[in-house]
Amino acid sequence: MSNIIVAFSKRENAVNIRNILVKSGLEVSAVCQTGAKVLQYAEMWSDGIVVCAHQMQDMHYTQMREYLPDSFEILLIAPADKWGDGIPDGVVGLPMPLKIYDLVSTIEMIQEMQYRRRRKKRETGKTRSDKDRQIIDQAKALLIERNHMTEEEAHKYVQKTSMESGTDMVETARMILTVMDK
Repeated sequence: MSNIIVAFSKRENAVNIRNILVKSGLEVSAVCQTGAKVLQYAEMWSDGIVVCAHQMQDMHYTQMREYLPDSFEILLIAPADKWGDGIPDGVVGLPMPLKIYDLVSTIEMIQEMQYRRRRKKRETGKTRSDKDRQIIDQAKALLIERNHMTEEEAHKYVQKTSMESGTDMVETARMILTVMDK
């Protein structure tokens, strides 16, 4: 789940939006009145959604967008004339007056987008370079030769040792090669 930060200059508006989101089953991680506080929270989390007005006490939403990590999206709640020049990347606009259904469904849509982005990043992050695959294959070959394991047993051994030691498979394979080459 993405962290939701509600940021409005008037505390009353921020609390009202938070209450609407909580009643709709969404978890709100923080409520604040300044862009600086939003940026502080954003540093602590890997991704999230900032629900805000066009102007906080200390900065405009476009300034905040510049300083936020790319993994954060802004849901701008403001009259349409406040974003007349268009909305920058990473910002979704909802015009006022606000409808609860539009607010909740837009947040759910953004959360789904972020979830897909995280999943895609995880899947593409698992591809190893040829050099890394070679190191793992060398360690498995050494285990097969010296310990009379099958390829599958050697792979499971490297994988299990990796998990138990808290290192990735490439580092574990390097350790196996170092220890067994002596």
